[in-house]
Amino acid sequence: MTIPGLLILPGDGIGPEVMAEVRKIIDWMGENRGLGFDVSEALVGGAAYDVHGTPLHDDTMAKAQKVDAVLLGAVGGPKYDTLDFSVKPERGLLRLRKEMDLYANLRPAQCFDAVADFSSLKKDIVAGLDLMIVRELTSGVYFGEPRGIHTEGDERVGINTQYYTEGEIARVARSAFELARKRDNRVCSMEKANVMESGILWRDVVQEVHDAEYPDTALSHMYADAGAMQLTRWPKQFDVIVTDNLFGDLLSDLAAMLTGSLGMLPSASLGAPMESGRPKALYEPVHGSAPDIAGQGKANPIACILSFAMALRYSFDQGAEADRLEQAVQAVLADGLRTADLLGQEGITPVSTSDMGDAIITKLPKVGQ
Repeated sequence: MTIPGLLILPGDGIGPEVMAEVRKIIDWMGENRGLGFDVSEALVGGAAYDVHGTPLHDDTMAKAQKVDAVLLGAVGGPKYDTLDFSVKPERGLLRLRKEMDLYANLRPAQCFDAVADFSSLKKDIVAGLDLMIVRELTSGVYFGEPRGIHTEGDERVGINTQYYTEGEIARVARSAFELARKRDNRVCSMEKANVMESGILWRDVVQEVHDAEYPDTALSHMYADAGAMQLTRWPKQFDVIVTDNLFGDLLSDLAAMLTGSLGMLPSASLGAPMESGRPKALYEPVHGSAPDIAGQGKANPIACILSFAMALRYSFDQGAEADRLEQAVQAVLADGLRTADLLGQEGITPVSTSDMGDAIITKLPKVGQ
């Protein structure tokens, strides 16, 4: 039996700290659950630039194309703010997404009962929240041409082009419908068909895919600005939201904060199936590199740990082990353990990044029975 390959890219800031806790969980699962992975590690982002002069070395890109899944920590930091745009740390992440053709970005917004009070919304609005945003990731305004800053007359003009083919829309729509069938079987597609031709095409193609291939799934359409309002009004009305690259970026960050902390939320970016049948895949926490707390043991490792849980579910066919890991996280939170980002009551002492990881490992044998 071939051991699945997992490439770990810790990155910058708190990335190495939270990834260290994932490595401990991988080791535990190998020793106690018989789950073996061929784990390799490489540099990305600013860490790669410091060594190679580029945010992603070609050798690392080649390795990412061959493994069964990539797990990334975070990229960026003020140290790199003055670099040319072409070599900023974030370009390494964008290259991974583009060249691996990771067109479907899955960002769950799940609110654990134990931390519902940390949301900026009322507890009854977010308690039990469990929605999924599927964001198209490799096209749209972030990649469209022409782009750039040009001079027209005596002033500068910034140009970015919103560009979608019907094929690009159709494949991410299928990803959303397939995911919905494993959940509550409801999809809401969000765009701006009232003012954008690309939005009209988006709505038409999503409807066509639904009618031809997924008539059993409930489909609704909503303008993206109205969707933002509804996410803050009553987010539990949604099951799966599918939207384009720009709106997905905005709406998924909004949905993330409904849960109380970016430090809690994972993500998966999936592409077409490889020869193994597994999709090309990159998993990463939603939070950034948080350079202000890097190296202090304050970072919340849960988002990175839950990103590994998503890898277990979507890349390694280990849904039961993913459930076990998610239940261990929930059990630790129910016990009252909190990293600094989750403190809301006086008198509670925050636990360190390492302590949170150790506590989750302690719960693993006690859940999922």
